[in-house]
Amino acid sequence: MNIVVCIKQVPDTTEIKIDPVKNTLIRTGVPSIMNPFDKNALETGLQLKDRYGGKVTVISMGPPQAKAVLREALAMGADEAYLVTDRAFGGSDTYATSYILSQAIQMLGGFDVILGGKQAIDGDTGQTAPSIAEHLGAVRLTYILDMEVEGDKVIARRQVEEGVEVIEASLPVLCTATKESNKPRYATIKGVLTSLRAEIGEITLASLPGSDTTKMGLKGSPTKVKATFTPKRNANCMNIEGSSPAETAGTLIDRLTEAKVL
Repeated sequence: MNIVVCIKQVPDTTEIKIDPVKNTLIRTGVPSIMNPFDKNALETGLQLKDRYGGKVTVISMGPPQAKAVLREALAMGADEAYLVTDRAFGGSDTYATSYILSQAIQMLGGFDVILGGKQAIDGDTGQTAPSIAEHLGAVRLTYILDMEVEGDKVIARRQVEEGVEVIEASLPVLCTATKESNKPRYATIKGVLTSLRAEIGEITLASLPGSDTTKMGLKGSPTKVKATFTPKRNANCMNIEGSSPAETAGTLIDRLTEAKVL
């Protein structure tokens, strides 16, 4: 089984700061990590490999420093890693990113399963992985909890608002994982040492002949950001007292009704 896992390097913080001039994230002084949901996707891929055999290839698009999360994936058990990087890819939105990744995946050869996190914690759009499936013409199953392979089909349990849905689809398929999907394994010491010696391949624009460059980079990104800002936080506190729990509850309901919360 050929399994491809898409991972992303993201800032390790919830306190995102915005450059007021460039309207971009300020990453200076902020450590980077593997997107947590992508780590769940990687664990899903490794479990499929453990159960059915095959190869797990991890791929990430970003600057050279993104190799750090690729080495982490190798340390966890991935077999191969590739960094998709080129100045021509700079400024790509989710549409352009998904197109570039789809081209890179096609360059690497056939695939049975593509995995990714449900979203990245720095953008929270949840668009990139499903869009890769669209570019490749593959079936997509989002928010999966677990999956089994039977011949040329997969049976997956996916998280929906009403509960859990069991769905069957034909290979090849793209799936997105959530934190409820599993608990990612830790890297072993042997895995870490092996990852440090491993060669990480690079995929550049020159590696993708025949690709449509009008769908890449800033010029290939239909998303236009008009403004970005950090919301102001206003901390207000109101103490509600009463002679009895019923009176206190009644006052609380009145306050919430006035605030149009209820």
